[in-house]
Amino acid sequence: MVPVLFLLHVITVFLWSMSTIAAQPVASEALPIAKPNCTQDCGDVKIPYPFGIEAGCYIDDWFKIFCYKPTGKFAGQPTAYLNPANLNLVVFNISLEAGTIQVTTNFTFSSLGCVDQRTAVLPANLSGSPFLYSEKNKFTVIGCGGITWMMLSNGSKGGGCLATCDGSDPAQREFLDGCTGINSCCQTNIPPNLTAFNYSYQAIDTTYPGNDSCKKAFLVNPDWVGYSSGGMVSIKQLAIPMLLDWRLSNYSTLQIRGTADWANNSGTTCTNASLCSCSSGFQGNPYLPNGCQDINECEDSDPCPGASICINVRGSFRCQSPDQTVKLAIIVVGSVLGALLILICAWGLHKVIKKRINTKRKEKFFKQNGGLLLEKQSSGDVNVEKIKLFNSEELEKATDNYNANRILGQGGHGTVYKGMLADGSTVAIKKSKIVDEGEVEQFINEIVILSQIIHRNVVKLMGCCLETEVPLLVYEFIPNGTLSQYIHHQNEEFPLTWRVRLRVSIEVAGALSYLHSATSFPIYHRDIKTSNILLDDKFRAKVADFGTSRTVTIDKTHLTMSQVQGTFGYLDPEYFQSSQFTDKSDVYSFGVVLVELLTGQKPVSQTRPEEWRSLTNYFLLSMEENRLLDILDARVMNEGGKEEIMAVAQLARRCLNMKGKKRPTMKEVAVQLEGIFQLSAKDSDVHTNSGEVEYVLNGWHVGSTSARYNTIHIGSGSPSDVEPLIYVS
Repeated sequence: MVPVLFLLHVITVFLWSMSTIAAQPVASEALPIAKPNCTQDCGDVKIPYPFGIEAGCYIDDWFKIFCYKPTGKFAGQPTAYLNPANLNLVVFNISLEAGTIQVTTNFTFSSLGCVDQRTAVLPANLSGSPFLYSEKNKFTVIGCGGITWMMLSNGSKGGGCLATCDGSDPAQREFLDGCTGINSCCQTNIPPNLTAFNYSYQAIDTTYPGNDSCKKAFLVNPDWVGYSSGGMVSIKQLAIPMLLDWRLSNYSTLQIRGTADWANNSGTTCTNASLCSCSSGFQGNPYLPNGCQDINECEDSDPCPGASICINVRGSFRCQSPDQTVKLAIIVVGSVLGALLILICAWGLHKVIKKRINTKRKEKFFKQNGGLLLEKQSSGDVNVEKIKLFNSEELEKATDNYNANRILGQGGHGTVYKGMLADGSTVAIKKSKIVDEGEVEQFINEIVILSQIIHRNVVKLMGCCLETEVPLLVYEFIPNGTLSQYIHHQNEEFPLTWRVRLRVSIEVAGALSYLHSATSFPIYHRDIKTSNILLDDKFRAKVADFGTSRTVTIDKTHLTMSQVQGTFGYLDPEYFQSSQFTDKSDVYSFGVVLVELLTGQKPVSQTRPEEWRSLTNYFLLSMEENRLLDILDARVMNEGGKEEIMAVAQLARRCLNMKGKKRPTMKEVAVQLEGIFQLSAKDSDVHTNSGEVEYVLNGWHVGSTSARYNTIHIGSGSPSDVEPLIYVS
């Protein structure tokens, strides 16, 4: 849908541009001639860049303009001076197009007859500057008789001028028309590339009166209005305009314009002397970035004849008849609509192809992750039809694209993330690490096993996702961590009291008893340990991680494994030697869990002596030597009765028997633990100190003051159906 909207937008913009093209660009506003934030005039004189008044507004000091603003009784029009430090010439005009600057010159007087001569000012020396005396200037002499020479800096003569007089009134000679060499005025051209000169006077003819009179020599701009209006200039004029050429050939383009390609920019034309101007159809200052802007010839007047429509183009314009405009609009709209149709078809085809590729990819992963195996299992005696299949997009969104901050834990079979589904429910999403076919079978096995388990003390499987590169399992979220954390890291919010330990052990034993004897096929967990026992929001035990679990047929008593799997410290030594896993192997691992609850110590510890590093050996040896009390957890010692503790210890000892046949079943273990728990309730009242919190079975009552609790037995079925209920009497 987005490409369609985009093309409709393009069509709208085009039609709008067709209707307004004659007004683009707008050129009515004056374009800047100076740099940004720089003054661009001094009185009536415009100051364009590369000239400037303030620091940073001119290219270098030669182009610096001083703007003098008289005050007080001399207040008047500001006057611009060129480079006061060296030249100090009054500026009348600066031309970017011609590359000239019009400044004042002064008379230079001869010594002959100049009784009223003013102080002579020598011509400005332009050597070393970017300025030249323009060849447009005329070398002019006013005065009768003799030759006035232009002397160059090397001592040679750059030209001369002879003026004669016919004996007329000297007062009128200065106002005669023309300057032809007679009647006290002569002039000639100046040499090219002139930067410095002086004048030399040579008397020749004294026949006529006044031939020995005072002479005045100067350069003058012949385009100056005072030069050609009613005769030659009056000798009373003290300052006469002349022209200086300026060039930028000694400056780099980066110095001039701040960019390396300004001379080749469209709209700008430059000479070898780095003298630039805006091309035809453009206006502005060519020495500024983007200084030359397109002129809109269609704006102020209509240069097109008749009913033709003026259309501005860059640097020019064109006239187009209304019929041509309509035809052009039809062609463009038709082309755009055709392109739109092609794009819609291409976009639709792309979506179809992408969907097919994505479907194929998901099918590939589904097979790769054991989807066919799951279907095969479902078609047999095991019912897995109720397992929800999540899509990959849903789980990515739930985990914020599997953000590392969402990780709950990591193990040998995968990483578990906390996720939030669209319906607001919180889940735990296990991202497996399977890479080969054997591990795929383990993954599907976990799904099959969990799909059969409906027990309050077993983590509930909510569904799975097989269409991703690595398969995913979605479990109910268990918020309060693992039993291992509470045993080995004391938590004041939930103290692991003696009765809580008994209750947790009963819940785990009941879950294992259910797995072994109450399901359609016996299920062996094969990795019972405190880190695989989770605590829910009411601190009820939940058995988790069935990645290595196996089901067995009723007529079999054990599983023969090609590779021993489990956790060191909890592993049944008989299974380790024979590679045959039985229900009694789970019993052994549960016995280690009981010892952990009794002692608060880890199954394997490097801090104990070498012969006691295994908690099982340490515990059994302490039992034999009748020093069990030395290794018990302090809370167990303080809160538990001696008979109860010894009963649990004896039960754990039976579970840890080296011979599996002599170990009790999980059903027997569950029954005995429930009996111990009930005995504990009958033998003593449960009291808590002020402010202490006691958690009881099924989260049912919390006491904060001294209270007496009685135990009522409900139910008479299997151990999993028996729930001790604690109530306040």
